[in-house]
Amino acid sequence: MGFFGKVFALIGMATVAAGGYGYFKYGPMLKTFDEGYVATYKQFAGKMMETGDPGSAMVRSVQVKDGLSADDVKESLKSLAASKNFMFVGEAPFYKQVQAMTNKEYRHISFLSFCDAMVGKMMAEYNDAYTAFMPCRIAVVQDKNGKLWLHTMSLDLMIHGGKKLPDDLRKEAERVWTVIKEIQDGAAQGDI
Repeated sequence: MGFFGKVFALIGMATVAAGGYGYFKYGPMLKTFDEGYVATYKQFAGKMMETGDPGSAMVRSVQVKDGLSADDVKESLKSLAASKNFMFVGEAPFYKQVQAMTNKEYRHISFLSFCDAMVGKMMAEYNDAYTAFMPCRIAVVQDKNGKLWLHTMSLDLMIHGGKKLPDDLRKEAERVWTVIKEIQDGAAQGDI
């Protein structure tokens, strides 16, 4: 066996040893994980490799149909949220803050916040760290080319990326994530 063959054999043995160690150390814990965790991390890793950017990999982005203004989209978001009993809790017009500080026009970037307080309570009771996901936000962003986009943080990692959530919390978290995506998709088309 030549030099490279010995090197590859050593690498193979080290890989098998590391895999065995990982299995015995973490295998029991992995059995408590949500059944969707592998697919969730695969999707995250694929998007990460495609973009090279972890921020893009954690965000769901939808381009807004041409002809709609930022105000049209924000009204659509609020209307669709109300129709799904999802409370609109506020807007942060980031672009206005930038304009006030620079005395220069700035592209539209605003953050709209939505909440289902009872699901939020369930999340906070489960793990205080989950409050960082509240309220749910959808950013209305005019990109550098003038196109409007809607961006929201994906809840897939929170829902499926680790230990399985209690059934009632998981069901409600999945429902909220579905509502957010429906609101985002509908508003991108100008639905009311």
